[in-house]
Amino acid sequence: MGNPVVRRRHSAFVAGLAALAMAAGVATAPAEAADKTRYIALGDSFAAGQGAGPYLDDCFRSDNAYSELADESKAIKLVVNAACSGKTTQDVVSDQLRQLNKSTELVTITAGGNNIGFGAIITACGVALAGATPGEACNTAITGAMTKLQGGQLYSELLSMIRGVQAAAPNAKIVVTGYPYLLDPIEAGRTDPAAQFIYQATQLSDLLNGNILAAAAAANAATKEDPDVQFVDVRSAFLGHGALSPTDPWINLIPSGPGEPVNPDNFHPNEDGYEAYFKVLRAAGAYSVS
Repeated sequence: MGNPVVRRRHSAFVAGLAALAMAAGVATAPAEAADKTRYIALGDSFAAGQGAGPYLDDCFRSDNAYSELADESKAIKLVVNAACSGKTTQDVVSDQLRQLNKSTELVTITAGGNNIGFGAIITACGVALAGATPGEACNTAITGAMTKLQGGQLYSELLSMIRGVQAAAPNAKIVVTGYPYLLDPIEAGRTDPAAQFIYQATQLSDLLNGNILAAAAAANAATKEDPDVQFVDVRSAFLGHGALSPTDPWINLIPSGPGEPVNPDNFHPNEDGYEAYFKVLRAAGAYSVS
């Protein structure tokens, strides 16, 4: 895909120019490749692409992740999707920041859900969707999540992670995404177990996204020298497409047979969901780096 070679009468002259270019450190890659934005994706299963399969490794990374969809653009070069299922903000800092450097121009992050025990809440409380009343383990999981969300712990963890990204990629634009509603919000006043769980899930989602927004805003406002930080909210885009949507769910809820374990892809976006993530990010200008 390089430019056509211009034939010259004096090959020694060409060789001399090439030597000068190499000595000066001039890149020999095609211009269109050099112009692409160097992009690295960080985070948990929602950044890895879990739910959309097929999977590339035991981190549940998928070619259908929103970062991989962005890589199809002529302007974006996904250097690596370093996200991995089950990871917390602390894991992002300890395991994923090593992928960043001064040449990184764009970083996206989806993280924070595992800090508040996303998996434990689904496991302990999800029985409510079948009409059963959850046990004490559900109350414990919800209470623990609420404490972190309302007490400032999650906010501090998110802010620490974002500042770590700023330090590791000082020339990058940083985009932090929110999480969708996994279950569409419903009208108030219902008392059945499923409704009670949906009310709790909606509140947790709003608080989680609020913490992410606040941390992103604080990191963005810290100093003029730090990389810009943008928060992108995806909740409104997913409305009507929650796991219980009768016509067009973008969140998985795959039933298990008798004696079968719960599908780990449940309560993660499917292919349409990651396409929606990508479209919201693109519309918000996340992939436009000046």
